[in-house]
Amino acid sequence: MPLSFCIVDDDASARKMLQYIIEDSGLGEVTGTAGGGAEGVRQILSEPPDIVLMDLLMPDQDGIEVIDSLRAQGCSSRFVMISQIENQDMVGRAYRSGIEFFIRKPINRIEVETVLRKINERYALGHYLDEIKSSLKKLEDLRSAPPAGQHKRTVREAIQPILMNMGLIGESGSRDMLNIMELLLERGSEPGGNLPPLKELYRQTAATYKTRPEEINKEVKAIEQRLRRALMAGLTNLASLGLTDYGNPRFEYYAPLYFDFEDVRLKMKEIEEGREPGNNKGKVNIKKFLQVLFIEVQEQLGG
Repeated sequence: MPLSFCIVDDDASARKMLQYIIEDSGLGEVTGTAGGGAEGVRQILSEPPDIVLMDLLMPDQDGIEVIDSLRAQGCSSRFVMISQIENQDMVGRAYRSGIEFFIRKPINRIEVETVLRKINERYALGHYLDEIKSSLKKLEDLRSAPPAGQHKRTVREAIQPILMNMGLIGESGSRDMLNIMELLLERGSEPGGNLPPLKELYRQTAATYKTRPEEINKEVKAIEQRLRRALMAGLTNLASLGLTDYGNPRFEYYAPLYFDFEDVRLKMKEIEEGREPGNNKGKVNIKKFLQVLFIEVQEQLGG
């Protein structure tokens, strides 16, 4: 779902230009505009937008006063200040009032797009973090009062829904992920919750079902290859989902949590342009993926 914007600026031409840039660039939808502070407060409180573009200097109120008033009345929108003033004291006051970025006048399309894309990324990040907190709270509530005779979940039962949501069930690397999670839960992670070095982790995992040193060494390489292929499949699945529906809950939750967001964006662009993967066959952060998976499995098992 596209983000909603409200533009508060006494300059009608600036309002029109900002609205054109936002909507023409696909950054979101402008749901309201206002030519002054008092009008802006009424507009924003009646139909709260995700993001407000606020002029610093207006005839009736300055933008900082408007933001302070909105905050005091419970407004949770994000604010970007618009101004041609470069006075450091005023800039400092604006940031202390809770703005996230400045856009300088005269309006420059490249600057506007760059700033608002950063805001969009922050908004998406904040949204999925709120979802994680909500999910963890629900899990905590469930664990605090378990029904009598409740079945103790296995690692397989905990990991399968996660892998299924990323389209990884059936990938050969999914078996390695299960083995690694079982090993970590049995032996524990390093101090601070960090994983051992990946090569050592693969070696320990291989040693649970291989005995001869040469077999273990060969299996270490095979585990890494299977994991990389599986993660690339998961990245491709999520990127395809994001192209179809950027607001899909599975995409919003799993893509930035398990993968580096820049890798997700590059994969989406690659799919959108119909390009074949490069010679390196894509980039994935295996250690981040396993670390996050381990934390989620621990949470689900009540560890």
